Amino acid sequence: MNIAIVYDSMTGTTAKAAEAMGKSMEEQGHQCQVQSLSQADPTNVSEADLICVGTWVKGLFIIRQHPTEGTINFIEMLGNLSGKNAVVFCTYKLAAGSSLRQMAKALEGKGAKVIGQFKYRGPDPDSKFASFVTSLI
Repeated sequence: MNIAIVYDSMTGTTAKAAEAMGKSMEEQGHQCQVQSLSQADPTNVSEADLICVGTWVKGLFIIRQHPTEGTINFIEMLGNLSGKNAVVFCTYKLAAGSSLRQMAKALEGKGAKVIGQFKYRGPDPDSKFASFVTSLI
């Protein structure tokens, strides 16, 4: 399976999470391309068999939590995703709020079926993302 993992990371935690997800998927025999939003081409991402989108959570301490504007803008640039599966994930410090729901809704608006949602809090996502990936595939 060809998997595209795109992420928005401010401090590097979401980038680590995306890399951990990609590593876990590659260990299961899938081809993965892990890229930041600024590197990723929406056309290429739209062509993947599975599309994974991740963000760090913005907000005011524990209120108004949401995905970054860049993440939502990138999803809006994707092509028609009808028949495609998608996964959303986020990293956060205090609360994830509606971040996952907002990203899932945006992907579903493009026609994707969101098959997984994952939030992570902490500095080292390797083991947590490995078990999440196993539950997806």
